[in-house]
Amino acid sequence: MKHLISTSMKAGAFGLLFIFSSIHDNPVHAQRMQQQAPKPVDPVVERIVKEAKENSELELLAFELLDVVGPRLVGTPGMTKANEWAVKTFERWGIPAKNQQFGEWHGWERGISHIDMTHPRTKSISGTQLAWSPTTKGKAIEGEVIALPEFQDSLAFRKWLPQVKGKYVMVSMPQPTGRPDWNWKEYATPESYARMQKVKDSINVAWGRRIRATGLAPNSIPSVLEDAGAVGILSSYWSGEFGANKIFGARSHKAPSLDISLEDYGILYRLAEKGYAPRIKVETSSKHVGNVPSFNTIAEIKGSEFPNEYVILSAHLDSWEGGSGATDNGTGTIAMMEVARVLKQVLPNPKRTILIGLWGSEEQGLNGSRAFVLDNPEVIEKTQAVFNLDNGTGRVANINGSGFVHAYDFMGRWLEAVPREITKDIQTQFPGSPGGGGSDHASFVAAGVPGFMLSSLSWGYFNNTWHTNLDTYDKLVFDDLLSNVILTAVLTYKASEEPTLVNREKRVLPAGRDGRGSDWPAIRQPRRSGVGY
Repeated sequence: MKHLISTSMKAGAFGLLFIFSSIHDNPVHAQRMQQQAPKPVDPVVERIVKEAKENSELELLAFELLDVVGPRLVGTPGMTKANEWAVKTFERWGIPAKNQQFGEWHGWERGISHIDMTHPRTKSISGTQLAWSPTTKGKAIEGEVIALPEFQDSLAFRKWLPQVKGKYVMVSMPQPTGRPDWNWKEYATPESYARMQKVKDSINVAWGRRIRATGLAPNSIPSVLEDAGAVGILSSYWSGEFGANKIFGARSHKAPSLDISLEDYGILYRLAEKGYAPRIKVETSSKHVGNVPSFNTIAEIKGSEFPNEYVILSAHLDSWEGGSGATDNGTGTIAMMEVARVLKQVLPNPKRTILIGLWGSEEQGLNGSRAFVLDNPEVIEKTQAVFNLDNGTGRVANINGSGFVHAYDFMGRWLEAVPREITKDIQTQFPGSPGGGGSDHASFVAAGVPGFMLSSLSWGYFNNTWHTNLDTYDKLVFDDLLSNVILTAVLTYKASEEPTLVNREKRVLPAGRDGRGSDWPAIRQPRRSGVGY
């Protein structure tokens, strides 16, 4: 059931159902009930709101994590610095914290990267190395840029391969426009917009055919090219917004892999296609440093009455390397850390232990949280609830019950304690469905723990900042983050003070398209090593 959170919720399943029915059937009666029975003020909630608003450290935390530490790719010095920074910050607040190793990853240091076009004119190229890219070892390597041509079949591709020796090869589709669809819709004539859509569709189809003709999967092409002598691989993964490219990991092992901005990739591609033989000079100084340990940062505020029962604040600390990992997931990290700071001030002796988990290697498959679930069965057995933040800077707008039958009851009561100004636009869906693996709460849900994704307003997240070069401090919306801190702090307070552990009964999942019942998500093994990734 999807609805707005009502201020007239009452404790208990019967009360909730009665009031929801009353509001639906008789809104006037519901309004009178609200007027006649004003919600009592919880002094702890008042103190949470006061502390969060008057003494916020969100901006300081954002500066230290995003500007000073920077991006936090697993296996890099940035991730190590982030783990160390988080522990020191928790300890500054009087909250014990430690880094728990769950595996290792191939270590890599970014170093500098310079990309310049030297022919037919001189131009600095906007681009960067992909994560774990091989290096030029500080040498400037110049070469001609060529585009992956059309092939009749894989045999023709193999016959062409010797031509890549000593060259930089472009392996991404050129974009016919650098303007997002919304910009075309706003300004173009209907005929012009339709024509551009047709051009884009035809180029997509043609490029897909070009890739298939090689006989290789797209991710396999870079290694084949470098084995044939290519000195570098050039790609451009446009996000669909002005200036934003998705930045992921390299698929080459000897030749540098570089992401080039849409604009500069287009220049190089057009020059190559029209016979101008463009040349670029590339210098990188990244380093591969062998395997390095991977950690989760774990902090806790010890419970006074049920110290071996837990409420978990969940966020992943790692990021990709395109920007500084601001909205994915710097925002979730600093919000959960700020929740811990606020609760330490307001509720220093909660009934249950409040555990803060800042997970590592989420971006490679929820590895840190999956490892924590398997490595800490005694915690998982007695976890009251998990609250997870991981989708941008916006205020929370949706909460799904993750498939737990009684989520409407206990989550409804906890939400009722949150100030109305925070919850008035939040939509809920109870019992909802278990997440399949999009973020770290799914690791706990698979183990039968009530885990909830506190889903945020978009603020253009998926195209503008998610895994892009534009995911930086300036995209943060601190007013919305403050709202999320208050929401999560109150939910955590109420969950920690609950007299008993909540009912974990799982719903029967609806049948799939084949008519057969769906299974609850299974606990999955984490990737504890970067080998083969």
